[in-house]
Amino acid sequence: MISDHVEQYLESLRPKREGLVKEMEVYAIENNVPIMEQTSLAVMLQLLSFKKPDRILEIGAAIGYSAIRMAELLPDTTIITVERDETRYREAVANIEKAGYSERITILYGDAFELADELKRFGPYQALFIDAAKGQYKRFFDEFFDVVEEQGIVLSDNILFRGMVAEEEIQEKRFRSMVKKLRHYNEFLMSHPDLNTTIYPVGDGLAVSQRLNS
Repeated sequence: MISDHVEQYLESLRPKREGLVKEMEVYAIENNVPIMEQTSLAVMLQLLSFKKPDRILEIGAAIGYSAIRMAELLPDTTIITVERDETRYREAVANIEKAGYSERITILYGDAFELADELKRFGPYQALFIDAAKGQYKRFFDEFFDVVEEQGIVLSDNILFRGMVAEEEIQEKRFRSMVKKLRHYNEFLMSHPDLNTTIYPVGDGLAVSQRLNS
């Protein structure tokens, strides 16, 4: 994972973000809203710019930040996203409308598993972005992988979780179960016969998995 001083250096090189995007970043910091770290976001956005997916399924909208950043970069892409926290869902709806992307970003309110059939009806997808409850990543993958087209990509954020997945012993008991599940998920991705996966040690860890042809 990138050290703080290297991350600060990289941030100094990036084009300055303004307007709504910057407002959302400040809001996220002030209100402890988990949005994607900038380095891992930059990697993901570049990969998506190469892929140019027609449709992206995002699991975990939060306040709509990453969906807006994807829509901003990919003018021909439709994004379907879901958020189960009502307050964040309402904030995401407002932000998406303010950004002018309501026609290209569809956000559903509720639990992704309960809304699975509806989310799948928007597919197939060329990209699946998982950025929700980390202890549920394997379940999200199992539920939605079938609607990812061959040569499509699965992007999983936060899979290193503060470096804890690499520690022999997790000191904080409240994280032990989740870290164990993340380790299992990472091993699952790396050994899956239908995937080509690379784990990037950027941000809080980003796994990029390409679905191979059958």
